Amino acid sequence: MAESSSKRDGDPQAAQMPEPAERMPIEFFQGEHPCVLAPERLLEDCELRTQRRSGPGGQHRNKTSSGVFLLHRPSETVAEATERRSQAQNRDVALERLRFTLAVEVRTKSIFDSAPSELEASFRNRYRGNVKRMNQHNVDKPALLAMLLNDLHAVGGQPSLVARQWKCSTSAIVTLVQSVPTAFALVNRIRNHHQRLPLR
Repeated sequence: MAESSSKRDGDPQAAQMPEPAERMPIEFFQGEHPCVLAPERLLEDCELRTQRRSGPGGQHRNKTSSGVFLLHRPSETVAEATERRSQAQNRDVALERLRFTLAVEVRTKSIFDSAPSELEASFRNRYRGNVKRMNQHNVDKPALLAMLLNDLHAVGGQPSLVARQWKCSTSAIVTLVQSVPTAFALVNRIRNHHQRLPLR
C-alpha cells in the first residue's frame, strides 16, 4: 500500500519547487517526447534489425529470422524481442518495450519549464484529473509515464507538486510510477539527489 502523502513528501503545503540549477543533472532530448508519438509514427524513427536466436522450444523455435531489434535513432535507445515465433509479434513486443525504455531514459522539458507542444498539451488535457492505474499494455501508458517523470524531475521528485498540476491525488501519481520498477527507481534517484527520503 502506498504511504500517505505526509510521509512521502512532508506537508504538501510546505513542498517547494527547486531551482533549475539544483535539479539532478540530466541531458534533455530536443523536441517533444518520442513517447507522445503514435507507435507506428515512432517506428519510422527506428532502425529495425532481425536475427535468428537459438533457444528452447524444439525445431520450430526461431527457424526464421523472427527476433527483432529496434534502435530509436534520435536517442540511440535499443529494445529487443526474440521470444515469439512471429516476427510481427516480436516487433510489437519490442516496440512496446522501447516506448517504456524511452519513457524512463529520455527526458524532455516539463510543463513547469515551458509550454508543451500541441500534441503533448492535448495528451495532458485528456488525462488531467484522470491519472489512474493503467494496464501495462495500454498504448497511452508510456506517454503518460514520460510526462509524469519529466514533471517529477522538475519538482525534485515531489509527487504532491505534480499532483496539483495533474489535478489528481498524490497516491495516483505514485501508484502509476510504482507500476514500472525502472521509473520508480529513477524517481528515488531524483529524491536522493535532493536529499529526500525514498518513496516506498
